[in-house]
Amino acid sequence: MNLPTAFAEPAFRRRRNVNWIVLGLLYAFFYMSRYNFAATMSELSKTFGWTNTQLGVFETTMPLVYGLSVVLNGPLADRFGGRKAFLFGAVGVTLMNFAFGACMLTVVTPAVIARDAHVVAPAVLSDGIAPGTLLGVMVALWGVNGYFQSFGALSIVKVNAHWFHVRERGTFAGVFGVLIRLGLILAFSGVPLILTVLPLRWAYWLPGIFVGVMFTVNLIWMRDSPRDAGCGDLDTGEGDADDGRPASLKAVLAKVFARKTTWLIALCSMMIGMVRRSTVDSWYPKYFREIHVRGATTELAHYAPYQGAAWGIALLGIAGGFAFGIASDRLYAGRRAPAITYGFVGMAATLVLLGLSGRLGLGPWAPALCLAVLSFFVNGAHGMVGGAASMDFGGRKAAATAAGLFDGMQYLASSIVGIGMGWVLDHWGWAAWPWVPIPFACIGALLISRLWNVTPATAARH
Repeated sequence: MNLPTAFAEPAFRRRRNVNWIVLGLLYAFFYMSRYNFAATMSELSKTFGWTNTQLGVFETTMPLVYGLSVVLNGPLADRFGGRKAFLFGAVGVTLMNFAFGACMLTVVTPAVIARDAHVVAPAVLSDGIAPGTLLGVMVALWGVNGYFQSFGALSIVKVNAHWFHVRERGTFAGVFGVLIRLGLILAFSGVPLILTVLPLRWAYWLPGIFVGVMFTVNLIWMRDSPRDAGCGDLDTGEGDADDGRPASLKAVLAKVFARKTTWLIALCSMMIGMVRRSTVDSWYPKYFREIHVRGATTELAHYAPYQGAAWGIALLGIAGGFAFGIASDRLYAGRRAPAITYGFVGMAATLVLLGLSGRLGLGPWAPALCLAVLSFFVNGAHGMVGGAASMDFGGRKAAATAAGLFDGMQYLASSIVGIGMGWVLDHWGWAAWPWVPIPFACIGALLISRLWNVTPATAARH
C-alpha cells in the first residue's frame, strides 16, 4: 500500500494517534450512554412495570430522532467542523442521561412482576405522577438524547476524513469498529456491574459523567485536521482539492444526495440497521434474562453465558471490523461492496443458526456463540458503510453529510424494529426473535452486490 511520505512521518503519526484516541474514547462513551437503555431493559421493566411494547416505544423514538437528526446535522458538521459538532453533542448527551436517571427518583414502590413477566401491580410514583405521564416524559428525554447522540458518528467521520488517506480507510473502519464495540461492552457488560453496587439511576449518571470528562479532554487535545494541529496540508487521495474553506451547502448536498451509488449504500445501511438493532444491539440482554436466567436473585453481571455473549459480541465484532476493512483495502483495492455482501450473507446464515439453537433447546451457550458470530458480520459491514464508505463517497468536504445519510437511514430503519420487535415478543415470544431480521439481510446482500466494482472514482461518474 503506497501512501504519501507525509503520512509516514513520525511526528504526524504521533499527533494523529493522540487525536484519534481522545476522539475515539468520547465516541465509545457516546455508545455507552445510548445503549445503557438496552442493557437495563429488564430492570426498567421490573421497576416501572413496562411491557415489551412499551420498551419498544423507546427503541423506536431514539432511533427515529437519531436517524432524522443525523441526516439533518451532517451538513452542519461539514459546515462548522466535526470538533464543534462533537463537543456540542457531548454536552447534550451528559444532560439527557442525568435527566433520564433523575426520573427514577419518582418511584416510591417498584412494580410487582410475576415469573411469567406479567405485571401484578404497577409502580407507585411520588407526588401523584401518572404512570403514562412519566413514560411520556422519559420517552421524550431519551428522544432528545438521540438528537445529541447524532453528532457522534458524523463528527468522527468528518474529523478523520482529514487525517486518513483513502488507502487507509478500510483499516480505519476496523478501528472504528473497535470503538463501537468498546462502547457496547461498556454498556452491556459494564452497566450490569454498576447495578450490582449502585441503584438503577447510576446506570445513566455514570455514563453521563464519563462523557463529560471526555468532553474536557477533547476540548484540549482534539483538532479538526492536520492543518489545525500544525501538521500542514495532506493530500488524502480523493481527487478533491482542499483549500481549507468549508464547501457550500449546495456542493455538499449535490455530492451526496445526487448520486445513485450513495442511495444504494444508504438502503444497505437500512438493512444493517434492521438486523443490528433487533439482535446484538438491543434485545439480547432481555432475552437472556427472560429465557435463561431463572433465579430472581441472579444478576446478569454474574451470569457467565450472558457475559460470554457480551464479550464475544465485542471481540468478534472488533475482529469483523478489521477483517472486512483490511480485505477491502488489500484484496479488493478499496472496493467496499464485496466485503459488505459477504457480511450480509453471514448475517442471514448466523440468524438461522440462532433460531435453530432455540428450537433444539441447546442451552444458553449456543445462542451466546451465535450472537458473537453475528456481531462479526454485522460490525464488519457496518464499519464499511459508516466508517469507510462515508469518507470515500463524501470526501473531506462532505464526509459528515454522507455519514449522516448512511447512519441516519440505518437508524430510521431501526425505529421500525423498536416497537415492532416489542410487539412481536409480546405476541409470539422469543421463539420468533431470530427469524424476523433474516429477510432484511438477504435484501441487503442483493442491493450491495450491485456495487461490486464501484470505487469513489467510478462513482463520481454516476
